Amino acid sequence: MRASSTSAEPALARGYVERPELTAERFVPNPFGEAGERLYRTGDLARYREDANIEFLGRLDHQVKVRGFRIELGEIEAALGRLARVRDAVVIAREDIPGDKRLVAYVVAAEGAVLEGAELRAALARELPDYMIPSAFIVLDALPVTANGKIDRRALPAPDLDAQIARRYVAPRNATEETLCQIFAQALGLERLGVEDDFFLLGGNSLSAMQLMSRICDALHISVPIRLLFESRTVLSLSEHVELQHLLLRNKLNDDDTHNHKNYEEFKI
Repeated sequence: MRASSTSAEPALARGYVERPELTAERFVPNPFGEAGERLYRTGDLARYREDANIEFLGRLDHQVKVRGFRIELGEIEAALGRLARVRDAVVIAREDIPGDKRLVAYVVAAEGAVLEGAELRAALARELPDYMIPSAFIVLDALPVTANGKIDRRALPAPDLDAQIARRYVAPRNATEETLCQIFAQALGLERLGVEDDFFLLGGNSLSAMQLMSRICDALHISVPIRLLFESRTVLSLSEHVELQHLLLRNKLNDDDTHNHKNYEEFKI
């Protein structure tokens, strides 16, 4: 028989910090224990197997695990719902590429409002940690619903990042930008990427950002701090820092060559 999984142990937490409603929902009295003992409702669906082991069957709520973090999708939806320009919002975890699970937000604009992914991301970043920010934002005319009137999450479309890029593609203008565009596209699993495309709005995250900067250092033989990517976000902006580093490096090499040449001539005299 399948049932909701609960947990009771001496080290059970007291509750969620500053979240009394969620604490009351998840930490409930233990009918099998002594007075005052509680059970924690994990939100997992499970069953006992014939060998007495417990088999995990899935989730009863919309909590997901992405890149090692447990995330309540409802928290992200609530944050989006508080934005004046957003009428409806739903967030799901998609794994369109095996092993690459990402959060995707689907939003419906309020009457007369225009929504942009960069604007929504910036608004969420003021409330939520980085790992809870969706990788993609898709604006719909209306959310799909089932015959019962509930949101049909299975009918939500997959984000077409290549199509988004094609609509606003700006080609690289020099060798540095071309190299960076290739590295950005490879890190995001895309066919191509323009110099004005935002790395994080196209699915980038903290982990892929570190991998990206490592590839840049290997390809261009420079050391670029990862904070520059979070500040720059696009090839156009990051390439300016890369070009500056190359210029400083060339000047340093020229100064060293001049100094060595001078020492050589003084020794020859």
